[in-house]
Amino acid sequence: MKFPSDDELTDGPNVTPMPIQTDYPEDFRAGFACMVGRPNVGKSTLMNTMVGSKIAITSDRPQTTRHTIRGIVHHADSQLVLVDTPGFHKPRTLLGKRLNDVVRETLSQVDVIVVCLAANEKIGPGDRFIISEATRARTPLIAAITKTDLANSAQIAGALLEASSLADFEDLVPVSSVRDDQVDILTDEILTRLPLSPPLYPNGDITDEPEHVLFAEFVREAALEGVRQELPHSLAVEVSETWREKTSAGKDLLHVEVTMYVERESQKAIVIGRGGSRLREVGTRARRQIEALIGEQIFLRLHVKVAKDWQRDPKYLGRFGF
Repeated sequence: MKFPSDDELTDGPNVTPMPIQTDYPEDFRAGFACMVGRPNVGKSTLMNTMVGSKIAITSDRPQTTRHTIRGIVHHADSQLVLVDTPGFHKPRTLLGKRLNDVVRETLSQVDVIVVCLAANEKIGPGDRFIISEATRARTPLIAAITKTDLANSAQIAGALLEASSLADFEDLVPVSSVRDDQVDILTDEILTRLPLSPPLYPNGDITDEPEHVLFAEFVREAALEGVRQELPHSLAVEVSETWREKTSAGKDLLHVEVTMYVERESQKAIVIGRGGSRLREVGTRARRQIEALIGEQIFLRLHVKVAKDWQRDPKYLGRFGF
């Protein structure tokens, strides 16, 4: 897998810096599909299943996804770029407002919008709000009824029926990411609605996210595992430095220096754990995920610092990419 450098990144979902290839069919289709939904309805898990590799982090905690992560699905006659977005939510901080702004901006730039609704939960005000926002974009809408492995047939049928009454969806597809059930059907429904276009990314690329962004995300995912409810909102992660050096065996070893920021000293203690036990667990879990992603061994060093009320501080938000 190839990761671009920062100066190679596209400037928006519909912009690509250079032609990728010339040997593609005349009827080749390529474009962008945005996945939206309430927090924890399975957007990121669905995206990972469609791409065939883990590039978006998952958690049962709110505000897990904070950036638009793009995953690329390749077919002989098409290329689909999936854009995972933060979950729409009622913002309580400047960060929350900016995350919602990210979603709205993305909705206006894609070719297809996939609204994710969980089959095992009742459709509520949050879902209706998201559908309303998606409808305003005047972009083809598809409903993905997710988590069907956690619902019975009556629940799935009810979700399909209610969703169909809320918007003029071009299709409604019940899917299970865990079982990889009907995910291919959802993919096909999206592909048929993409414009005729040459490929947007080189064949084989599965994301255009730079390494340091994904490294930071995997550390944050590991740190969110089993923590209290308030911590996910207060945790930011930044890759401070990366470098390579030769080991005694003559092999290259990638060093990754990561800093985790929280808002209070009490939260710092939660992340570190008694005697540093929890921080070691986070490092082990994140290191395994990163090594699986890049296919090589790394040396991961973690630090924890307090940045008081960073969610409300424009300077910190800018520094963390919000």
